[in-house]
Amino acid sequence: MEVHPFEPFLPDNAKLLMLGTFPPAEKRWAMKFFYPNFTNDMWRIFGLCFFGDKLHFVRQEEKTYDMDGIIAFLKEKGIAMYDTATQVIRTKNTASDKDLQVVKETDLKEMLNLLPRCRAIITAGQLSTTIACRQFGVEEPAVGESVEFTVDSRRIRLYRMPSSSRAYPLSVEKKAQAYQTVFDEIVK
Repeated sequence: MEVHPFEPFLPDNAKLLMLGTFPPAEKRWAMKFFYPNFTNDMWRIFGLCFFGDKLHFVRQEEKTYDMDGIIAFLKEKGIAMYDTATQVIRTKNTASDKDLQVVKETDLKEMLNLLPRCRAIITAGQLSTTIACRQFGVEEPAVGESVEFTVDSRRIRLYRMPSSSRAYPLSVEKKAQAYQTVFDEIVK
């Protein structure tokens, strides 16, 4: 069994909470932060959406990311990050949702209580969407769509976005187009 290796990243000003499922095994990390796999497209998506450059946060030569730049950027924009699982068993040696057995889910309502300004959630992938929607008692939206729910009289919108995994059959540019709409609405 694996326990989540990162603390939740919860800036005080967070308007948006981004949720994946669980990080890949440490041997696949290019940095010690969320979306650490160098072949994952998340930081390229952010680069395209906010800077028009998919390599903005990428250190190509070192095959890593500008972690300090990413953290400063997320704090400035008010974007929190964590995952929907805090303990998993890998049934195979991958980070694929289909190969993860979730032992313990993150208490997402408790997490939202720590983020009083948060008004939107992005789930990136099938399993994170399934877990979040089950916890909040809402139907799973289609990829690119959203649903609204209430937590302690606060209206929250949950957006289901394409997975940032390279295994997801969409170009990084097309993925960025989907994320751009949400970013424009919530954090720009």
